[in-house]
Amino acid sequence: MSVLITNIAELTTNGQERGAAADPAAAPRGFAAVADAALVIEQGRVAWTGPASRAPAADEIVDAEGRAVLPGFVDSHAHLVFAGERGAEFAARMAGQPYRAGGIRSTVAATRQATDGQLRANLRRLAAEMLGQGITTFECKSGYGLTTTDEARSVAIAAEVTPEVTYLGAHVVPPEFDGDPAGYVDLVCGAMLDACAPHARWVDVFCEQGAFGRDEAAAVLAAGIAAGLEARVHANQLTAGPGVQLAVEVGAASADHCSNLTDADVGALAASPTVATLLPGVEFSTRHPYPDARRLLDAGATVALATDCNPGSCFTSSMPLCIALAVREMHMTTQEAVWAATAGGARALRRTDVGHLGVGARADLVMIDGPSHAYLAYRPGVPLVAGVWRAGERVV
Repeated sequence: MSVLITNIAELTTNGQERGAAADPAAAPRGFAAVADAALVIEQGRVAWTGPASRAPAADEIVDAEGRAVLPGFVDSHAHLVFAGERGAEFAARMAGQPYRAGGIRSTVAATRQATDGQLRANLRRLAAEMLGQGITTFECKSGYGLTTTDEARSVAIAAEVTPEVTYLGAHVVPPEFDGDPAGYVDLVCGAMLDACAPHARWVDVFCEQGAFGRDEAAAVLAAGIAAGLEARVHANQLTAGPGVQLAVEVGAASADHCSNLTDADVGALAASPTVATLLPGVEFSTRHPYPDARRLLDAGATVALATDCNPGSCFTSSMPLCIALAVREMHMTTQEAVWAATAGGARALRRTDVGHLGVGARADLVMIDGPSHAYLAYRPGVPLVAGVWRAGERVV
């Protein structure tokens, strides 16, 4: 059955290729949109887009009533398999206590004690929360178990809800390996990897002071790649460390955070296909300086936006909030921010079927209560999502 969505005030389609746009002078990073538009869905895919006045007939008609329609958001960085909560830690940060990577250990303790059913229920609740806010594709990391058994069950549970599963055994060194970080790296690269790789697509490492150094991170990534996983890196969040350079060297799909970059880091990202994934919700929740998105964009780097939904440093599942923060605090245009939250996220996951609404794309789309994409930043905090389709089926 075909579905025609018509009377769309603005249909954001996005250019599938970097830099391809309807008006390159005014539409950066592939952003493209059609005014007074319509879209046809057939068999879960986009079959046609164009002016509403030229729309073909279809079996079903949906009147958008002058609303805007965008590709479904693609969230390429989230930590959703966990137990417990860290609201008191957030309150302490707001009172002046600095954020440190070691806070992860409190979630590790709660996650190890949780049953599979409890972890699964929390994951599915958060996945539904994301979908209700327009996120139709999301990545999900392990990293709160840090034993072979707990990491393996984390990636297996994550694989029940998304194909974009990331093995993050190298999140922090757990308490039982205090004094023996090399022993833990050996475990992450050995038995733990063997147990997790069958359920994962990606391998990740937190390359940061207080977590893993360059040589340790390089060993983890090399082992994951040898096991058939693709790489991504938590890089340069707290310090201007080696994470970005390592991500580019190993051909990682993305370097995530990128809050503290040298000129060499920016140049390396601009000259490579590695995506700089920015997570403004983290800076909102930690009171750290925001990443310099303008610097990256002006250098020619590809930028994605993601929520980094996690119980410690950023407990939000709202991509509209991240878009608004990127526009207000990181000096991105509304077009750049929307592209980064859709096509940019797809690029960070090496996906060509989502993040855009070109003919043949998976029919993942979001309808918002506003006549243009700009309303996502123009009306921050307002529940604007009026409809969500995933693979052609209306789910919200």
